[in-house]
Order: sequence, then C-alpha cells, then structure tokens
Amino acid sequence: MVKRTEADHAARESELSSCVRRVMKQYFHDLDGEAPSNVYDMVLMNIEKPMIEVVLTHCGGNQTKAAELLGLNRNTLRKKMQILRID
Repeated sequence: MVKRTEADHAARESELSSCVRRVMKQYFHDLDGEAPSNVYDMVLMNIEKPMIEVVLTHCGGNQTKAAELLGLNRNTLRKKMQILRID
C-alpha cells in the first residue's frame, strides 16, 4: 500500500481545482452570450454524482465506509444517492 503525503494531496487538490476552473471557463465561453442560470446547482450535481459513484466503488458498495470516507452521515449519503439516482 502506497502512503500519500500532504504534498500528494495538495497536488491532487490543485489538479481538481484546475480542472473545474478550466471546464467552468469553457462552459461560460460556450454559452455564447446566453444568460447562465443555476450554475451552482449544476456544478454540484455534476461533481457530486461521479464523486459518490467512485467512492462507493472504491468501498465495494459499502455505504457506511463510503459515508465515512466522504465525511458524511450514512443517512445523508443515502439521501444524496436517492436524489442523484445512484443505485
């Protein structure tokens, strides 16, 4: 098992932030003058669903472990899964 350092976590966080920044800039560019709406909810939904799916897969489908890894209460995770239509 490879132990990750603080620098590894910071680099990954920076990589994620960079990706979000790039995609958001492209989103606004692609609007081509149209007014954006509900951007916050759109971004959260598009980040939250794959994040939860990947964590659940990583935890072998164990919702208790996934909730712990995400820093959520298990009931909160189940509610998010229901809202996001994650089986």
